[in-house]
Amino acid sequence: MNRPFFLTVCTMILAGCAGTQPKNIGVHKGRLNPCPNKPNCVISDVKDTDHYIEPIRYSGDYKTALARLKTVVTSFKRTRIVTEEERYLHVEFTSLIFRFVDDVEFLITAEGDIQVRSASRVGYSDLGVNRKRIEAIRARFAEAR
Repeated sequence: MNRPFFLTVCTMILAGCAGTQPKNIGVHKGRLNPCPNKPNCVISDVKDTDHYIEPIRYSGDYKTALARLKTVVTSFKRTRIVTEEERYLHVEFTSLIFRFVDDVEFLITAEGDIQVRSASRVGYSDLGVNRKRIEAIRARFAEAR
């Protein structure tokens, strides 16, 4: 095995890859914070073509949508709801091997949209993991009707 590679992997494991919770989590002026200038984040609340992803649509009462969303989110492995408010949810998703933590936020609007933001705490690229996760959540949310 390549010694520098092995040492790098060991250091990552020993140091942990969770990172610290970013300070830009939450709702500010009625919106989710924009993504940083890195390709490891997706967001539905900003029309930034590099980071944009469609919001999740719901019909009916927002409280029912929130309950369904919580059920869907907790059906994924290694998730933890960090913050739950009337129309807002912050969830941590942790990867299996290196324990990378991604912060995923949901803001339920009165217009039938669930705005989403999913961002990696560490690294530059996420290889599309955040986008794939939101699409999986969208699919499970639609199935849970």
